[in-house]
Amino acid sequence: MLKSNPGLALCILIALAAIGFALFSGDPYYVQVVIWVFANAVLAVTLRFVLLIGELNIATAAFFGIGAYTTAVAATIFEWPFVISLLAAPVMAGLISALFGWVTLRTKGPYFLLISFAFTEIVRLFYTKSEFLGGNSGMIGMYPPMALNDYYPAIAVTILAAILFALYAAERSNLGRIFKAIQNNEDIPRSVGLNVIGLKILCFVIASTAVGLAGGVHSYTNSVIAPADFTFFVAVLALAYVKIGGEGHIAGPIIGATILTLVGQWLHSFGPYENIFYGAIIIGVLLLMPGGIIGLGDRFRGRSTTRRDPH
Repeated sequence: MLKSNPGLALCILIALAAIGFALFSGDPYYVQVVIWVFANAVLAVTLRFVLLIGELNIATAAFFGIGAYTTAVAATIFEWPFVISLLAAPVMAGLISALFGWVTLRTKGPYFLLISFAFTEIVRLFYTKSEFLGGNSGMIGMYPPMALNDYYPAIAVTILAAILFALYAAERSNLGRIFKAIQNNEDIPRSVGLNVIGLKILCFVIASTAVGLAGGVHSYTNSVIAPADFTFFVAVLALAYVKIGGEGHIAGPIIGATILTLVGQWLHSFGPYENIFYGAIIIGVLLLMPGGIIGLGDRFRGRSTTRRDPH
């Protein structure tokens, strides 16, 4: 399989290199950046995964926060073991997303977009008004076990990389093809007896469960979380990663997340002008490469093919 898919083999090598770097690097800052890159890639890929059914899901940010807060509550209030606290995140995100999807996915396009935006803000306000969740100050004290302390960065990268590969496998499966068919024309899957609403909910639950687990990893990685970490702007950035990298392939959001995360770290030195330059870079890339970086590569391959075979 890897011989027939060199791109997948390259991604596996990159993931293994990142895990090795997180395990053996002595610089905690660069290790943290690597984890941020993978976490942002998961945010972008899960947002794109729901795009397979033709829906833009701003609630990606909400379920990232639900995962983070679930792990934080399990670890600090209930004092559950590390593994159980971490696994509670995708379970909670999956359950809530199933209910949310069942209620909302009968709407389409801008209506679902607006509902998901409102849901994200409602969840954030819930955090700020809940004293047991720390209110605006958030929660602290989510530390991995002492025995895993030195290995946790590598564990975090491994989990996040596994999420990306799992979503890639899901997209390449027959189920992923059905999701794409729903995006193209809902009536065709419905005409062969498929439950379109049920499949949409399943797609939404898969993405939300994945991003919920990433939220749990985020909670243990930062040891501090706050409502401001999970605003709708998180989903807006994830959408930027998708558009910069290109949504034609799952590698696009990963490339976009990597580039913009690294650029964001560099732009910190610009102080109050950071967001201006960041926004200008995003606008410039979108204008020059409307299909994203992946689309640019496809365009060059198309030109190369045309030159070889003019007929």
